[in-house]
Amino acid sequence: MADDLKEFVHERFRRTDAKLEQVVEMLGGLAQRLGSIESRMTTIEGAIVHVHERMDGLQKQVDRIEGRLDRIECRLDLVGAP
Repeated sequence: MADDLKEFVHERFRRTDAKLEQVVEMLGGLAQRLGSIESRMTTIEGAIVHVHERMDGLQKQVDRIEGRLDRIECRLDLVGAP
């Protein structure tokens, strides 16, 4: 009877160990996927920063053009253009 109990406990430990190995493998796969996602997010964040920088540059150009248009409008007002 003690041998049966001993064998039962050993079998349970083997099964538990096998299940733990599966969990470890799944966690390893999950860690790889999370690393890949993190890498993609970093790439996307970089692209967003680039777009914002480009938008800032375009806004500065628009501001300069508006300033020029304002000066042209003032000159036209000075010469009495309709």
